[in-house]
Amino acid sequence: MNDSVKPIKPEEIGKIKVGNLPEVVIISFNELITERFHSGSATFRQDEVVDRIISKEPNLTQKEIFDKHYLDVEEMYQKAGWKVEYDKPAYNETYPTTFTFEK
Repeated sequence: MNDSVKPIKPEEIGKIKVGNLPEVVIISFNELITERFHSGSATFRQDEVVDRIISKEPNLTQKEIFDKHYLDVEEMYQKAGWKVEYDKPAYNETYPTTFTFEK
């Protein structure tokens, strides 16, 4: 085994994941948080952030965004000081999936 190649450590995942995230994803989340922020929190639908990302980067598809887990930003924003809630309906529920960011 090559000495320069080593197994990834759990604490390295966040840094590597952020480094592989297109800037347009973070920009889109930041814009929606700013636009929707009121009384200490911001809530928006998952489809809104997907649409925002695609509007800024038309080469990205919804499938690619989901396949590459580009919306898995909770840990990154929590480390930045936000309380993040991702609310997805259960199999027997029908309502839009949302993100809520609280101070």
